[in-house]
Amino acid sequence: MRPAMLISLGLLAGGASGCAEGGEPGDTPFEPDYKGVETRLLDGDLVNFHVAMRGARGNDDLSDYAECAAAQYTLIRGYGFARHVRTNVSKEGGLWRADAVYTISPALPEGLKTIDAEVVAAACAENGIPMV
Repeated sequence: MRPAMLISLGLLAGGASGCAEGGEPGDTPFEPDYKGVETRLLDGDLVNFHVAMRGARGNDDLSDYAECAAAQYTLIRGYGFARHVRTNVSKEGGLWRADAVYTISPALPEGLKTIDAEVVAAACAENGIPMV
């Protein structure tokens, strides 16, 4: 799992409640409003995920949401691993959107941005991030 995912999941697990109870003045609790996932199989093992949410703190929250969708989709297809290709994030009127592409595979793919789908899906479920 990539370090950003670990950090973000740690914030989801414990950081959000701490802000409301004793964080710095002006801190607001993390209250994401997940708006859904759209999945498109592009070619064989290449998959595109469109996710949207309100209440994101930044690009990492969208990337984590897309990664959760990719992990669950990978498992649904009977594979165990995915590799991140790219994620584009935009924000308009408070609605954040991400357009992410992953490859899925039965074996650990080469590359730096690989995920173990079972591990990531379990972390996403534990932290309340919706999946496919």
